[in-house]
Amino acid sequence: MELVIGPRAYSTWSLRGWLVMKATDADFAAIDARYDTPEQKAALTALSPSGFVPALRMDGEVIWDTLAIAEWAAERYPKAGLWPSDPTARALARSVTAEMHSGFQALRTFCGTGPDHPMVGDARAETPSDPALDRDLARIVGLVRHMRGRFGQGSPWLFGARSIADIFYTPVAARVRHFQIDLDAHGDDGTAQAYMQSLLAHPDFRQWDIELEP
Repeated sequence: MELVIGPRAYSTWSLRGWLVMKATDADFAAIDARYDTPEQKAALTALSPSGFVPALRMDGEVIWDTLAIAEWAAERYPKAGLWPSDPTARALARSVTAEMHSGFQALRTFCGTGPDHPMVGDARAETPSDPALDRDLARIVGLVRHMRGRFGQGSPWLFGARSIADIFYTPVAARVRHFQIDLDAHGDDGTAQAYMQSLLAHPDFRQWDIELEP
């Protein structure tokens, strides 16, 4: 299997796909791709029909959406426990994941990652300020506090065992770190900040954090 990924310094969706595949313990190769020039974009489209990353190539097929890759992995590798076993927790974990997959546009806009704003390493940036961003951050803090309080007590994760939901929020933790966001100012009581630290401390993210493309 091959997982086509974008620049490791700032491709947040690539990070999600890579973390999902790492969680399965499957044998796969990461294929680094760029999309900065028309030639690079054309080469990427030859690997991924959507022209976006990540894309999982296996058994003559290509899965080109991060959430689709995650769902495929959960079905293909059930022992990895990528979704909670409890039906209610599983449904809410899917809701949390889908909200991150399609929402939080202000966070993406004002805390965007790119060559000047990597989500890895020691670089830090000035904290942005915008009412829409404040709403996104307050929602994330509230979501984390609620799910941790209901399902995550006794573990560092949202739903007890680490799941796809945690993987999808890992780039958020990297954005919070890079832009030096004070979550206390958005309603945190320490729960969300501790959760972000757990995401950044996970061995798989630590591996990504130091393995930049040449």
